[in-house]
Amino acid sequence: MGSLRVSNLGKAYKQYPNRWSRLAEWILPGGGVRHNLKWVLRDINFTVSPGEAVGIIGMNGAGKSTLLKLITGTAQPTMGAVESTGRVAALLELGMGFHPDFTGRQNVMMAGQLLGMTPHEITGLMPEIEAFADIGDYIDQPVRVYSSGMQMRLAFSVATARRPDMLIVDEALSVGDAYFQHKSFDRIRTFRKQGTTLLIVSHDKGAIQSICDRAILLDGGRVAKEGTPEEIMDFYNALIAERENETVRVEQRADGKVQTISGTGEATVRDIALLDPAGNRVEAIDVATPVTLQIKVTVNASIPRLVLGYMIKDRLGQQMYGTNTHLKELPLIDVRPGEDVTFRFTFPMNLGPGSYSVATALVSTETHLVNNYEWRDLALVFTVMNMTREHFAGCAWLDPSIEIDRQ
Repeated sequence: MGSLRVSNLGKAYKQYPNRWSRLAEWILPGGGVRHNLKWVLRDINFTVSPGEAVGIIGMNGAGKSTLLKLITGTAQPTMGAVESTGRVAALLELGMGFHPDFTGRQNVMMAGQLLGMTPHEITGLMPEIEAFADIGDYIDQPVRVYSSGMQMRLAFSVATARRPDMLIVDEALSVGDAYFQHKSFDRIRTFRKQGTTLLIVSHDKGAIQSICDRAILLDGGRVAKEGTPEEIMDFYNALIAERENETVRVEQRADGKVQTISGTGEATVRDIALLDPAGNRVEAIDVATPVTLQIKVTVNASIPRLVLGYMIKDRLGQQMYGTNTHLKELPLIDVRPGEDVTFRFTFPMNLGPGSYSVATALVSTETHLVNNYEWRDLALVFTVMNMTREHFAGCAWLDPSIEIDRQ
């Protein structure tokens, strides 16, 4: 099984004031340093245990792709070390290693050998690779005529033709069509069950939270935070808001979960509750029972336009349902300091049994990236139980009306 240890890893590039300085440093090595170091990554430390799935997230330029190149050995570190065990398969930059003038079949032969397979093994696996890539006659056409999605299909098919001890995937899967993405993630999940260690870079919140055991947030070339996928994705969203000069704070709830709160504080949620049909606060509710989500907001400054949104998530942080008063065409105009506003959202609890949380957002439009007055994750946690309905599977109650005709 594959494991990974990254110790004090750093990568820097030399920056010269002009090309003559670069030439002078080469010709006169004893003449002193004529460059500055631009650090892309610095002081990166983490381990990935055998069979563990870890997600790497961060904004563009945070150093995610550079980190994967250092781990796979396609780039050399300036400092630190990477230790890995087992057979590693990596899918990094789109089409990396493919020669544009060679056919897909020829590139499969070359890429497979780079992954440690013999020509005989590749020939035996070729029908399966062709079937999974599903690019038809293009397999015998030059790669230069492929679309980006076709390149990704073929690259993923080769990299996963044999189950690796460790699979490293960059954001290349994001260019594929929905059908192939489903196929790809099904294969990744199958590998996980069989013991493959996974390191994945993605902006897909659902993918990180459904596949990974742990997540690492990179910011400015350093590890900003490690934790559960839900905790890290929530903090990542708050970090985006912080770029708009807002504050981010992390609090630990009584149940041990970590809550992220961000925003300017011009409006804040002072109370949130789930009410049963009788108006009583509840923490557990039966499937399909009508409920009211009651959210009380205090306004601390003059706000031209106030919108409240909420998102219901499952225990893994995957989004079940979300909406806001902007989408419902019910924004509040010209709210004043000192106002208390109570919002009530009534709906049937058509969710499957399980634990759920509610995140709230006080904004001016449909997104927190314009004016984020407050973003509060884990504002409320509740449980849905199946006490009166027949058994069913899944995360939603979609009770059908059934008609059967027999001829």
